[in-house]
Amino acid sequence: MARPKPWEVSDELWTVVKPLLPKVERRFRYPGRKRRDDRLVLQGIIFVLQTGIAWEHLPQELGFGSGMTCWRRLVEWQEAGVWQRLHETLLASLRAADALDFSHAAVDSSHIRALKGGGKTGRSPVDRGRTGSKHHVITDGTGIPLAFTLTGGNRNDVTQLIPLLQAVPPVRGKRGRPRRRPGVVLADRGYDHDKYRRLVRDLGIRPVIAHRNTQHGSGLGTKRWVVERVFALLHHFRRLRIRWEIRDDIHEALLSLGCVLICWRRLVSLR
Repeated sequence: MARPKPWEVSDELWTVVKPLLPKVERRFRYPGRKRRDDRLVLQGIIFVLQTGIAWEHLPQELGFGSGMTCWRRLVEWQEAGVWQRLHETLLASLRAADALDFSHAAVDSSHIRALKGGGKTGRSPVDRGRTGSKHHVITDGTGIPLAFTLTGGNRNDVTQLIPLLQAVPPVRGKRGRPRRRPGVVLADRGYDHDKYRRLVRDLGIRPVIAHRNTQHGSGLGTKRWVVERVFALLHHFRRLRIRWEIRDDIHEALLSLGCVLICWRRLVSLR
């Protein structure tokens, strides 16, 4: 049996995605060309995300529609909040399967080049002043992405610590109140600042952050490595290794879809 391609949308995944998509009624008068099937278009979007190919070069023989059709549908679904709702749905399923660990969370960032500039970019101090962006991610204790933010490459990591914690959605999946706050947040020396430690404690979370000007070997790496693995998985999607989108909302949509696929593949691995 042939191994499925990474951009193929299985029946099981489509069952989860389909109810979240906005319903588009076809006009009765002057209906125009029939709308391309949503499932095929989703596969086209994932194909671009996975391979890094330019939208206009999406092969027509695959049957996913034109690259512009897939691009427009990506924008439409981003504006409708589809990716965020899908992410929350999968997080709830993971929690129901006891696959989420809220005892602690890990945060970190990764720099990428933004060759065309655009919103949420900046001159990066770690890339000879070239224009770039940063992916900031928070994961649970097992390395499942809970939330992300996108900033310019010149933004300090610590400025996104509170926005990341606040971006974690209420995760359902079990009886009782949804879980949103981890017990502990782990971070490296880039987040070492007394002001932000106080702000984290105000949220009811204990900060465990490495101190600057101290020897390495704090032991945090034995738990923080999960967030590094998430960056490796995200950058396995070639479209996320370099930012080609001028519009920051388009890149955020692709980043959100990448997090969704990581959650989905973790959920499938449990079965």
